[in-house]
Amino acid sequence: MNKSDFFYDLPEELIAQHPMEPRDHSRMMVLSKENNEILHKHFYDVLDYFKTGDCLILNNTRVLPARIYGVKKETGANVEFLLLKQIENDLWETLAGPGKRAKEGAEFTFGDGILEAKVEEVLDNGNRIVRFFYDKSDNIYSILDKIGQMPLPHYITEELEDKERYQTVYSKELGSAAAPTAGLHFTNDILEKLKEKGVKIGYVTLHVGLGTFRPVKAEKIEDHHMHSEHYHLPKETADLINETKSKGGRVIAVGTTSCRTLESAATFCGEIREDDRFTDIFIYPGYKFKCIDGLLTNFHLPESTLIMLVSAFYGYDKTFTAYKEAVNEKYRFFSFGDCMLVL
Repeated sequence: MNKSDFFYDLPEELIAQHPMEPRDHSRMMVLSKENNEILHKHFYDVLDYFKTGDCLILNNTRVLPARIYGVKKETGANVEFLLLKQIENDLWETLAGPGKRAKEGAEFTFGDGILEAKVEEVLDNGNRIVRFFYDKSDNIYSILDKIGQMPLPHYITEELEDKERYQTVYSKELGSAAAPTAGLHFTNDILEKLKEKGVKIGYVTLHVGLGTFRPVKAEKIEDHHMHSEHYHLPKETADLINETKSKGGRVIAVGTTSCRTLESAATFCGEIREDDRFTDIFIYPGYKFKCIDGLLTNFHLPESTLIMLVSAFYGYDKTFTAYKEAVNEKYRFFSFGDCMLVL
């Protein structure tokens, strides 16, 4: 298939610039894999579509407030860093802009001096290997919590007033460069009501990288090289999934990240069991799903690997019929937007 097969027209005004308040008042399109029925609901209706014995899998990663603004020591020129990946202790792979101000050996200061940095290496892809310095009575994560901003996607131009609105209510494991946005619709009340209904809830961790926003450049999608992300599937979650399957229940993944975690483990291990590794699994039409029975996900960018995954699960033609309907019905798109539930 070609990249252009996954393009659709989206009016700019449908790109959500702020999160819905309350969280569970987002709209939700409900889609059946068995027929062409499209229902228009709200997320607080999600309880109606789960049964006792179903299993819901959530990605409990937590977004690092990894965008920091500072100045170059030598010149006082402004600079922006985005921490991508911790290599060891205080050594990080980082995006720097403007890049010409962040040559090897350049030094910077952030947050009125509570954090300093030195560029140790410029990589072939333009990223920087940066070492950070700070008072050792503190730690890098607490400092980022004080001075860092959420690394919102480029299509969100409005400032986020409350950083917690780019976190799920169940976020726990710090390490993502972007939120698992399908989970942003959940409230603690919804989760409790699901449990009361007999729905089991399990957690995985996949730390979302900025590669999730990287455009597909290859015209033939089979030629696209997928970015790699680290995941952990705990034993208790694997046991929960296997028990659910053995009793005829459904496994519903919240978001493409949870989906990729489960399908990666099933692919690598040949079964669902505890697993911890990096995955660059690329799911597109033709893929045979090995674990999930349902998917809750937001509406994704044209020509993205995420819309390709949805097309693989729901069917190419039905997916683009649903997207056309979403545009016509003026759903809100992308990270802070509405969602679809495919069962």
